[in-house]
Amino acid sequence: MASVDVVIPCYKYGSVLPTAVRSVLDQPDVDVRVLVIDDASGDDSADVARKLAAADSRVQVVEHARNKGHIATYNEGLLEWASADYCALLSADDALTPGALSRATRLMDAHPEVGFVYGRPLHWDGSEPLPQARTADKGWTVYNGHSWLRRRFALGEGCITSPEVVVRTEVQQKYGGYDPELRHTGDIEMWMRFALHTDVGYLRGVDQAYYRVHGNNMSAAYYASQVADLRQRLAAYVSIVDRMDGQLKDKADLDRQVRRVLAKDALRRAGRAYDKGITEESPVEELVDFAVETFPEAASLPEWHTLKLRERLGTKAARTLSPLVLTAPARRIRQHARVFRWEQTGV
Repeated sequence: MASVDVVIPCYKYGSVLPTAVRSVLDQPDVDVRVLVIDDASGDDSADVARKLAAADSRVQVVEHARNKGHIATYNEGLLEWASADYCALLSADDALTPGALSRATRLMDAHPEVGFVYGRPLHWDGSEPLPQARTADKGWTVYNGHSWLRRRFALGEGCITSPEVVVRTEVQQKYGGYDPELRHTGDIEMWMRFALHTDVGYLRGVDQAYYRVHGNNMSAAYYASQVADLRQRLAAYVSIVDRMDGQLKDKADLDRQVRRVLAKDALRRAGRAYDKGITEESPVEELVDFAVETFPEAASLPEWHTLKLRERLGTKAARTLSPLVLTAPARRIRQHARVFRWEQTGV
């Protein structure tokens, strides 16, 4: 029977922690251990964790005397504590679907070349009972790691939310954990780093985890975060390019490709600010600056020209005409992206 160590970092999520822990302990056909790391929550979260540990010997608790932050907490569990065949990181406000660990470990048992496995996350609003998940085994796909990695560069974004991933512990500890320099895209970078060295497994047609969706506050701060998001995504890809020590000979082409993709994304976001009439609260100028810094040929992109047309028309006219004319290039881009995305295989 495969063994899996699951790390559950917790910061002020004591109220939902029992759901996460129980979803691990109830996993069939695997030998599990759980480590709850309370990162100095300062509320009753540590008390909840201790009660869970007292009720089941498979649960252990570590309490931080001071807050260390999410990256350090993740790495403490994955790199210092985990010792089972496989390991996983589960946020305290998420949960595993029934049978998720046995499905993932069966794939990796059958394919020693696979470093990590993922499936679909089921987005969930946190209400009880948990929604019905797809758990019937539909088989799997094993991707060549470098092919999977190239797809990430082609799209400029990850395809994993995190709780649906199970990693071979040997791979996790050999190639490292979350990069503390990448506070918001450390997961994307880490999966790509693993793919440099191992193949990637995907479980078809099943939900592997419940991913809790929190409401976004559509404020000026939210819109401003778009530039930070793009910069963090770029930093993740630059980090991987720097790590390509001969594994991928076309790394210069990959670097140019992802920079072009991210520049297009920035320009589309700037254009949508005109379409929605929110140019005052959206960082249009900063988005354009990012596009030019990232991809010096940004002025040759179709998104640049449609943005300039929006600017000439002004916010009011652009918002009125956008359903008819201005968003057509973006729609075509999305249609082409869907053709190339491996939707049926989850990538």
